[in-house]
Amino acid sequence: MDDLDRRIINELRLNGRATYAELGRQVGLSASAVHERVGKLESGGVITGYHATVDPRAIGLGVTALVGIQPSDNAEDNEVAIKLGQLSEVESCYAVAGDEAFVVKVRVPTVDQLERTLGRLRRIDGVARTRTTVVLSTRFEGRPNTELAE
Repeated sequence: MDDLDRRIINELRLNGRATYAELGRQVGLSASAVHERVGKLESGGVITGYHATVDPRAIGLGVTALVGIQPSDNAEDNEVAIKLGQLSEVESCYAVAGDEAFVVKVRVPTVDQLERTLGRLRRIDGVARTRTTVVLSTRFEGRPNTELAE
C-alpha cells in the first residue's frame, strides 16, 4: 500500500459514496486508475465493506449501554463471543485486557429491554458477571481516523 492508496482510503472513509471520478480529483488520478486501486484494496481485504451510518434513535434504539463481560473460570472465549454475536442487541464486541474478557455495545429501545438483554447476557455459558454503563449522550462515534500508519 502506497501513499495514493492511503489517500484513497482516507477519502472513502470520509465519503463512502464518492464516485471514482470524485476520488480521482481528490488524489490526482483518473477515475479508471482509482477504480483499479479500489478493486485491489477490496480484493486484498483492506476495504472490507461499505455501510450507511444511521441515527439509532431514529430507528427506535434510544438506549445504548456498554457492558463488560467477566468470564467464568471454565469459559471458552471463542464460544462466548459466538453467543454474544447471536444477540441482535449486541452491536459491537471487543476482546479486552483486564478483569473483563469482552466489552460489548448494546442498543435497545427501552431500559426495560436493556434489563431483559442483560439477563440474556448473564445466562450465556461462560459469563460469570456483567458490569453495565448506560450512555447518557453520544458526543461522537464512528469517527474515521485519517492518520493512517505507514
